[in-house]
Amino acid sequence: MAALPADVSILPVDRAFWDDGALLAECLREPVPRIPPHFGYDALGSRLFEAITELPTYYLTRVERALLERYSEDIAAALDTPRLAELGSGSGKKTRLLLDACLRRRPTTYLPVDVSREMLEHSAAELTAALPGLVVQGLWGRYEAGLAQLRTEAGTGGGAEGEPVVVAFLGSNVGNTTPAERDALFGEVAAALRPGDGFLVSADLVKPPEELERCYNDPPGHDAFRRFRLNHLSHLNHRFGADFRLERYEPRAHAVGPVVEGHLHVLEDHTAALPGIGTVLDLRRGGSINVGFSAKFEPEGLAEEVGRHGFTLQTSWVDDAEPYGIFLYRLGA
Repeated sequence: MAALPADVSILPVDRAFWDDGALLAECLREPVPRIPPHFGYDALGSRLFEAITELPTYYLTRVERALLERYSEDIAAALDTPRLAELGSGSGKKTRLLLDACLRRRPTTYLPVDVSREMLEHSAAELTAALPGLVVQGLWGRYEAGLAQLRTEAGTGGGAEGEPVVVAFLGSNVGNTTPAERDALFGEVAAALRPGDGFLVSADLVKPPEELERCYNDPPGHDAFRRFRLNHLSHLNHRFGADFRLERYEPRAHAVGPVVEGHLHVLEDHTAALPGIGTVLDLRRGGSINVGFSAKFEPEGLAEEVGRHGFTLQTSWVDDAEPYGIFLYRLGA
């Protein structure tokens, strides 16, 4: 990797997150074994997800980008902050539109949080080249560690000297959690902020199940979703010495009410060992491993969930034709 530009820094905030198997072991013991989503985003997984965003049937990126193209100036004015953090920043392609608008108003520091250091370095170099004057301070780790860094060292939660900050959670990533995980995350965000700080959330809104399944499965001639979901197993093989054989699984997403679930369907009876975490899975044909949730929301329901942690909706920007929204909440006193 080439040297980073002078206005870019990457701080590891969660050095052991790849090797911490406690959460993985817990999730694999659920009635339907589940792999926590961050294990899907090693370097290869992050690149595969970028390929997913370019699929012709994957509307989320297209609709969110259109909202940002249309409203970035309005959103930047509403944020009114010199510091924008982002959870799960990925390539930062869409966020560039918002950062550009923020920079036209005032000097801006961007604090992306991501589990892929490769993606952080690549996106930071591209952003600072495209947006002169932008300062990037990347936080390499899981969401919780990045938020803790904002709270304890960046001056946003304790000292009066801390500058205002908005935490962005774009890409409809808010849906990639169980309700309990989402509630805990909203609590972490609130704990990292001071009264008056903001929480900018994009969310995909409720749609017919056939539209959701079309979006979350590969269209003919493409295999990005398939490779992305199977890469969860490849990553565990590498990380924990697991012996998953990929040909024993068939990836497929299904809409279950307002939630899309990505599964690896088991094609034959077998056991899979993960010696790195002392776990053996007894898998049966017809069963599955869950490798992702994507919940869909009603705006009022999302506001209620976020509001439990002291946030109030300030304003929103919604595409009514293909229901999808960007919502700005403020933390109360």
